[in-house]
Amino acid sequence: MTDASTGKVVVNRVMSLDGFIAGPGDAMDWVFEHMTSATFPEVMAATGAMLIGRRTYEVGKRMAAEGPATPDYEGGAQFVLTHRPPDEPDPNVTFLSCGVEEAVATARAAAGGKSLEILGGDLAAQCLRHGLVDEILVYVLPVLLGDGIRFAPPGLDRVDLEPYSTVHSGGVTMLRFRVRK
Repeated sequence: MTDASTGKVVVNRVMSLDGFIAGPGDAMDWVFEHMTSATFPEVMAATGAMLIGRRTYEVGKRMAAEGPATPDYEGGAQFVLTHRPPDEPDPNVTFLSCGVEEAVATARAAAGGKSLEILGGDLAAQCLRHGLVDEILVYVLPVLLGDGIRFAPPGLDRVDLEPYSTVHSGGVTMLRFRVRK
């Protein structure tokens, strides 16, 4: 599916040890207690574009408005897949209202041969269902949240993975998996 000229499609997730990607109320502040954009700089260097789900975009926007605790990530062009583009445009984001396959192709073309990061639980599940994902990258943080948004939504069919890398930085463990097709 992937060749060197188009880069990889990578689901990128931060997860608590008990399997949550966000806490109650979509809380993500716990992430920045453990990692910054400098924790694994090679990931950002390999990223040419990001395709983000609308809910994840809104959570990030809310967090940025609440204060300086959220680091800036330079991951190339940002695309948000949504059924409801906002009334006020965001000059830093391209909103897409198309199917997931077209959205991945559009964002991947903008990645300039680098990886396309997929951010957002529902969007990642859609990409996995359509066989569009090459890798899953998971940052496991040393925290138990007890509740929140699970790593995979209900109804996602089995996806077989091949682990190929484990790296530690401080208390964060980065796991990388290839999606078996």
